[in-house]
Amino acid sequence: MKPFEYFRIASVAQAMALLARYSERAAVLAGGSDLIGMMKDRLQGPKFKPPQYLIDIKGVKELNYITDQKSALKIGATTTITDIASSEMIDKKYPLLSQAARQVAVPQIRNVATLGGNLCQKPRCWYYRGALFKDCFRKGGSTCYALAGENQYNAIIGGHNCYMVYPSDLAPALTALNAKVEVASAKGNRLVPIEQFYVGPAKNVLRENILTSQEMLVGVEIPSPVATSKAIYLKIRERQAFDFAIVSVAVNLTIKDNIVTDSRIVFGGLAPYPLRSAKAETELKGKRLKDAICKSCEAALGGARPMSKNGYKVAAAKGALEAALASLI
Repeated sequence: MKPFEYFRIASVAQAMALLARYSERAAVLAGGSDLIGMMKDRLQGPKFKPPQYLIDIKGVKELNYITDQKSALKIGATTTITDIASSEMIDKKYPLLSQAARQVAVPQIRNVATLGGNLCQKPRCWYYRGALFKDCFRKGGSTCYALAGENQYNAIIGGHNCYMVYPSDLAPALTALNAKVEVASAKGNRLVPIEQFYVGPAKNVLRENILTSQEMLVGVEIPSPVATSKAIYLKIRERQAFDFAIVSVAVNLTIKDNIVTDSRIVFGGLAPYPLRSAKAETELKGKRLKDAICKSCEAALGGARPMSKNGYKVAAAKGALEAALASLI
């Protein structure tokens, strides 16, 4: 690991001041389960450098909270995954989020990993994560090694010139719940719909979200669920513990008189960002759920373009969505 300077702070204002001073040379540290691993692996490329300054926000008390208000649930960025997974209120009122949180890694990691870190972690690709492949597109180079290489875990939708996948379990769940993320900057805080938070490689291959080098995520806001809503999160992985999703799906439906009046279907493991399937949702709206499952599953993967070794993800995603929808009947 290359040397770095460490700051342990006690307020968001201190974080903003340090980010303003060090900008792209700094990184925000909370649980560190992703960031520290990448620093230890000494990953770098033409436009990808390890941080020289770490700003530890774990001690910022104002960022560690779970607050259920009349119209929304609010969770601070440094709240651990364990706190979310073990909250009886979240389990009862927002079971989709609780289900996703319980499937993040293993208990030891959930005890230190945070909400903000899970939503802001770097994407997964063997070549991006490999120290030998410094010329990959995601690091500012000119090559996507996955196209002709080991691509069985890479994206089948939205890859453009980079076929990384976004590994977060909480991001698809929060997208299905129509959440907003709170972003802090020197100019003040703003709420951003989580669907607008992530950036695909077609727009900017060097970034995975809209945060500038002088901003950070400080919380999440989730609107209170509709009384007739039903939701579920399913995750397919090679190992049942300590593994990222090959495919995951978060489904949130509103059903009235056995008719689907609203739906949000979001996949993980298929794209460089949480992938919301508007086509699958359209096939459900205004119909009885049990009558629309097949067409919804077919529509969901209509734009898939698998590579040489990841075509299985198409069938896996259809199967996951079918199982999720069937469980909600």
